[in-house]
Amino acid sequence: MNKEALKKTAEKIRESQKIVITSHLRPDGDSICTAIALYLMGQSLGKEMTIINKDPLPRPFDLFPDINLIQVGDIPPQQFDCVILLECANVSRSGHKNIDSYFKINIDHHHSNDYYGDINWVESQFSAIAEMVYHLALELGVEITPEIAFHLYCGIASDTGSFQFSNTRAEAFEVCAQLVKKGANPVRVSELLFYNNTPEKIILLGQVLSRLQIKGQDQIAIISMFQNELSSLGLKEIDTEDITTLARSIKGIQLVLFFKEMEPNVYRVSIRSRGQINAAAIAEFFGGGGHLHAAGFTIAGKYESLVEDIPQKIYSLFLQKN
Repeated sequence: MNKEALKKTAEKIRESQKIVITSHLRPDGDSICTAIALYLMGQSLGKEMTIINKDPLPRPFDLFPDINLIQVGDIPPQQFDCVILLECANVSRSGHKNIDSYFKINIDHHHSNDYYGDINWVESQFSAIAEMVYHLALELGVEITPEIAFHLYCGIASDTGSFQFSNTRAEAFEVCAQLVKKGANPVRVSELLFYNNTPEKIILLGQVLSRLQIKGQDQIAIISMFQNELSSLGLKEIDTEDITTLARSIKGIQLVLFFKEMEPNVYRVSIRSRGQINAAAIAEFFGGGGHLHAAGFTIAGKYESLVEDIPQKIYSLFLQKN
């Protein structure tokens, strides 16, 4: 652990009075829950805390406790002593335009970070930023209440896929054990995270899986989704992040490519991999980025050509040699 960056982060929080927290565009469970935990931690220290995300919350997080603490909009200029950016590889990843003049605390566990902050606490070995912020709570000496413990536990459980993903490490279990002792309820977290799907989400899942294709010598699964399906079901693209799970469970599949239509002839491709296949390296090849086993990129072209050409290129460059 980078103890110097941890100490600097704690010191800046102690000396600041008005603090705003934000996370990346299309926020996920780790950034959402960690932001709330940070808010409650700062509040216990007598700080004026605010959370402002650029993008709205995906399901099921709009049903979580304390979710009303998160505002959606733009961070105003010259109103806060500092801004804490969670999981933002760079400032533009936050979507905010008015924060260049702010003192920035950059907290991230992705390796692809630009180290743009006045304080850069970037630790790629951590399972989740929630795990990092648990150590920040200890450094600050704040009481970890059941509410804080709930949100930190939820952040870790969410980002590790309920402790199934490759980023799950022994230390994450150790932290979670302490959070359970502080009042986090694993059963409640699982119910909220994994058993809150709407009927519309399950209908969409069926439509997406109906187009399943297997390519790359039976190592690559391809699924796809189109804008008219989302609009007809009243869903948003951000509500579909977990659909790759079933495709990745197919025996022998090393890589899942999820093509999501963003606009005509423009697709966001989410990548999920297994074993030694580096999803981040694949995404970076196409101009994107992410984690070892979870990454993505955006590409333009005709759907019929993309679902043929991209898997073929990935197989020849990244899978054939394995």
